[in-house]
Amino acid sequence: MRWTLRNLDTIGWAVLVHLELVLAALGIALLVALPAGLLVARHQRLRALVLGAASLLYSLPTLALFALLVPVLGLGLPPALLALVTYAVPVLLRALVAGLAAAPPAVLEAATGMGLTSAQRLWRVELPLALPALLGGLRVATVTLVSAATVAAYISAGGLGTLILTGLDQGHTEKILVGAGLVTLMALLLDAGLGAVQRRLPALA
Repeated sequence: MRWTLRNLDTIGWAVLVHLELVLAALGIALLVALPAGLLVARHQRLRALVLGAASLLYSLPTLALFALLVPVLGLGLPPALLALVTYAVPVLLRALVAGLAAAPPAVLEAATGMGLTSAQRLWRVELPLALPALLGGLRVATVTLVSAATVAAYISAGGLGTLILTGLDQGHTEKILVGAGLVTLMALLLDAGLGAVQRRLPALA
């Protein structure tokens, strides 16, 4: 652990950059997925088209997506952020659409019978009912991005992947273990935090 103790500042900075990259991508993905999900949830043909296109993007290998983006956006943060958003949006979109579709018809009919408009029913009934599914999708997207952000080191976006990459180049096992261990720990902690929120939803309601 000699290298680790001597380079706590470098490790801390890598953790911070990695976390910022993941959280920024999740924030942008939510801004894209929420309105898109609300739009396509009510239109079956559009839903099939949008979800199909999203699944196609999600299936692209991480390095291949970076290879497509770097010639256009260059190295660094922009291509890494766009790639991570591309991976997060399909997960969030599917979760939101599934959550909205799972709303019990009897509850929706009761809301309509109470005089709620379509918009009021959406915000007061459908979205709260879809929130657990959306949080489940957010957990999956978060773990996915923590892992995918590691590859961003190959395009000079920083983060914990830098420790792993330099460790591989230098044959430095400790660097590799520290980088990989912190990526795993970050994914577990974020997933556990979101899981705790998800479990509290029924009580909060």
